[in-house]
Amino acid sequence: MKAIVYQKFGTTEVLQVVQQPTPVIKADQVLVKVKAFSINPMDWKIRKGEMTLMSGSKFPKHTGTDFSGIVEEIGSAVIGLKKGDEVFGVVKNMMKEGVSAEYVAITSSLVWKKPADISFAQAASIPVVGTAAVTALEKMGNINSRTNILINGATGGFGMFLLQLLKQSGAKVTAVTGSRGIEAAKKWGADSVIDYTKENVLSQKATYDIVIDLSGKMGYKTARQLMKSKALYLNPTPKPIEIPVSLFKNLFRSKKHIVILSSPSTKYTDVLLDGLKKGVEIEVNKVFPFSQYKEAYQYAEQGGYTGKIVVELN
Repeated sequence: MKAIVYQKFGTTEVLQVVQQPTPVIKADQVLVKVKAFSINPMDWKIRKGEMTLMSGSKFPKHTGTDFSGIVEEIGSAVIGLKKGDEVFGVVKNMMKEGVSAEYVAITSSLVWKKPADISFAQAASIPVVGTAAVTALEKMGNINSRTNILINGATGGFGMFLLQLLKQSGAKVTAVTGSRGIEAAKKWGADSVIDYTKENVLSQKATYDIVIDLSGKMGYKTARQLMKSKALYLNPTPKPIEIPVSLFKNLFRSKKHIVILSSPSTKYTDVLLDGLKKGVEIEVNKVFPFSQYKEAYQYAEQGGYTGKIVVELN
C-alpha cells in the first residue's frame, strides 16, 4: 500500500510516498480502507521537531491523526462493527502513529460509524478538533448567558466546533478572526466579531471571563490584559514546558492558565454526534487528492482559511 512518511524533521519537502505492507490487525482492531484524512496543526508541529519530548526522534514517522473510510476486516474480539461499514476514527497516539495511508489498523474503540448524511471528508474532520472543542467546554465549567468569552483565531476547525457548541450554551462570544473568517464566525454563533487585520483586540478595553487562544499566537501574558480578575485563559496549543509551569503558577494567581490536553473517546464523540443532530455543521474548506499531499500540507500551514483541510484517497 501507499503511505506518507518522513525520515527527518523539516518542511513539507521531507514528506514522501513509500510502499509499505498492508497492516495486520490484532484481535481488538479493525482494518480500514482510508477514504479521507484531515490535517491538524499538530501534524506539522511534530514534523518540524517541535514536539520531540513527546514524539521522540525515531524514524520513519507517519502523519495524519483522524480519518474516515470503509471497514475491510475486523479482529476476533471486535463487536459492533462489520466489513463494509462506513466509519471514522483516530489513532491512539498522535505523537507516534499516522493515518496517511491506503489502509490503517485501528483499535476498534477509536472507530465510530459515520453518519449517513455527512461525507467522508466531513467525517474525517471530526475527532481531533471536535474532541478539543468538547474538552474546552468542560474546562470552562458552568457557563451561561452572563459568561463573556473571547476566542482568538476562531474560524479554523477547532473554532468551527467550539463556536457552534457554545451557541447552544447561551454564552456571549466574541470571535477574533481575519477578514475571510467574519461570515463564518457569525454563521457559527459569534455574538460579535473582531477583524484582527483592521483592529487590535487590546484596543477594545473589554474584559472576559474566559479567553481561549486557538491561534497559538496570543499567549497568557497578552491574554491577562483581557481577563477579569478571576478569569480563565485556555491554551490548547501549549509548549511542553507550559504544562507543568502553568500548574505551579496557578497556585498563586487568580487569572488561571489552563492547558487543554484532549484525547478522543466515545464519550466525546457521542457529544459531537448529538451536536450534529442538533445542527452543528462541518465545513471542509478544501479537499486535496492524495497525489497533492504536499500542496495540502503547505496550504494548511499557511492558515487564514475557515474550517478544515482534507486529503482524499480513491
